[in-house]
Amino acid sequence: MKRVYLGICLSVLLLSACGSNNNHYDATGTFEATEVTVSAEASGKILRFDVEEGSVLRAGAQVGIIDTVQLSLMKRQQEANMKSVKSQVPEFDKQIAAIKQQIATAEREKRRIENLLKAGAANEKQLDDINAEIALYNRQLTAQMSSLNISTRSLTEQSSALDIQVAQLLDQLMKCYITAPISGTVLAKYMEAGELASTGKPLFKIADTENLFLRAYITSEQLSQVKVGDKVTVIADYGADKRTEYPGVITWISDRSEFTPKTILTKDERANLVYAMKIAVKNDGYLKIGMYGGVKLAQ
Repeated sequence: MKRVYLGICLSVLLLSACGSNNNHYDATGTFEATEVTVSAEASGKILRFDVEEGSVLRAGAQVGIIDTVQLSLMKRQQEANMKSVKSQVPEFDKQIAAIKQQIATAEREKRRIENLLKAGAANEKQLDDINAEIALYNRQLTAQMSSLNISTRSLTEQSSALDIQVAQLLDQLMKCYITAPISGTVLAKYMEAGELASTGKPLFKIADTENLFLRAYITSEQLSQVKVGDKVTVIADYGADKRTEYPGVITWISDRSEFTPKTILTKDERANLVYAMKIAVKNDGYLKIGMYGGVKLAQ
């Protein structure tokens, strides 16, 4: 009977201690980070994949490559086709040089006949014939210019279409290179070099662990005390009465209430509906994702 009574007393004391500790905080929550799951943008064998869990990467760092042989060959083929099409573009000056020469010769003949006509050594029919010949040459020149323009436009359009295809292949080639989208720490690695990747298949997960967020919950009564941009004090609880304070800034407050999560305590533990908020905290290397923390609102 004494043992039962002693156990009850210890439980009451522990609960009282927990309650007193939580009263130091205006709200509590857990630390979160911006996490990005990097998926494959191309299909093929992973030739290189320099990623390990826990490694720190910088945004834009190339960490792997997926087989690019077939895409490279297709790109070279389209570039060769484009050169072939461009080589077929007609050279206007050379194509119309002959007919222009005929027109120039006919013009000289016309001037000679006009001089002879003034001297009475030629007749009107000769002048009419040369004028008709010049008109015919001009019509032939116009028709040839039109044909050359149509041919040039067609070849230009073909070249543009091939140029677009080359650009598409270049984009696909760039997607074969695996890069880190943000600076952060690798949380998980899902594939290894030598495995076959497919478009959309997750490769690794990275998180920005330098800039964490504490997702805490406040009651409706506390809403009047906070706003986005306010500076607050964040307390990280490492256990064994070891706590560290960090400056934080409120970056988001939910506009909808929700039921208090079971793992979260508020200043008023009887509250059922609470509002979530995010507090940005600069990590000194000791804060971890999922760690519990408290908040002291500015008074």
